Amino acid sequence: MKRLLYLLVCVLFLGSCSEYQKVLRGEDLAAKYKAAENLYKEGKYKKALKLFEQIVPQYRGKPQAERIMFYYADTYYQLEDYYLAGYQFERFAKSYPKSQKREEAYYKGAKSYYDLSPRYSLDQEDTDKALEKLQAYINAYPESENLKEANKLVAELRDKKERKAYEVAKQYHHRENYKVAISAFDNFLIDHPGSPYREKVLYYKLESEYLLAIGSYEVLVKERLETAQGYYNSYKKYYKTEGEYLEKAEELGEDIKTRLEQYK
Repeated sequence: MKRLLYLLVCVLFLGSCSEYQKVLRGEDLAAKYKAAENLYKEGKYKKALKLFEQIVPQYRGKPQAERIMFYYADTYYQLEDYYLAGYQFERFAKSYPKSQKREEAYYKGAKSYYDLSPRYSLDQEDTDKALEKLQAYINAYPESENLKEANKLVAELRDKKERKAYEVAKQYHHRENYKVAISAFDNFLIDHPGSPYREKVLYYKLESEYLLAIGSYEVLVKERLETAQGYYNSYKKYYKTEGEYLEKAEELGEDIKTRLEQYK
């Protein structure tokens, strides 16, 4: 009985495969369209994609084109080919501005760029694109049911960019390239004023100037210590009684004060 059932399953499978191949290799456009749509709805995206690739050029300008183009873009999305999904969804949104599927296409296109965004240590070009696309979606659909998720994705991407900028500046500090580190920390504070990395940046900026001062030629030490004292005051302005680096900052502040008293 099991053997018979196995043979029956094989026959049905081979039959369905041969039918698919027949449609794929055939010239019947309507049959390809129907099979592609059925396969898409069944979640058989790889097979559906092969048929969509054949029929998309043939249906341009026809009433079915809008439906096919959305399925085509979403097939790439379901297959996690986010470069092509993003491109096709953008194309759909521009081609069919009055479509009921436009918002979904707009959002999935933006999410495609989000999914392409690499880890923070790599180049963030795709992260910039994702931020641009998601913010454009938020602006276009401020009442969307996707708004909460979209804002969450934007926050994740911004944190990734902030971490990248912070780690780059910190690397300059650890390599004892203090002038460049200070400049990078300054740029960070300008670009990311409300960042969760602000305390770290303020502390390492202070430490960079302090280490630059004590390692300088004597003629430059006093001026740089005074600059470091200003950075210490900036840190204390925001972290008077508590902070991850408060104890270290106060130790530097005391040493700076002691060193400057020698010049009085």
